[in-house]
Amino acid sequence: MERVLFVCLGNICRSPLAEGVMRHLVAERGLQDEIEVDSAGTGAWHVGERPDARSIEVAARNGVSLVGQSARKVCPADFRDFSRIVAMDASNIRDLRTVAPTGAAADLRLLRDFDPEGGGDVPDPYYGGGDGFAEVYAMVDRSCRALLDELVS
Repeated sequence: MERVLFVCLGNICRSPLAEGVMRHLVAERGLQDEIEVDSAGTGAWHVGERPDARSIEVAARNGVSLVGQSARKVCPADFRDFSRIVAMDASNIRDLRTVAPTGAAADLRLLRDFDPEGGGDVPDPYYGGGDGFAEVYAMVDRSCRALLDELVS
């Protein structure tokens, strides 16, 4: 079983989108028994909240459901329980490295490391408008598709 955890700052915009997109892609390929997906944030500001309404809307517009998701904070057990921890930006990677327990085995990467259009950060759309969420969705979708291809190769 491959277990993938997507991580952003508050777990209400980018990482829930990545979780939803990857769950959708995994289901399309019938791989639910082989790949498990979750998301979390490096901060605890939104713990227990649903994803941002703009994330829910852009996901739904693309046929992806974020129903049932609620924000949570990364915990030490995540570094043991997940084979891959995929962060949205370099700041998230730094924060994750700070809290990772000694000997953590999870493969820690940026989501856009898998983006066929180039690497870098997935920008945080929280303080912008709807267009930012659409751009983030496109990056997340491309990157998740490539990540899934790598997981099943």
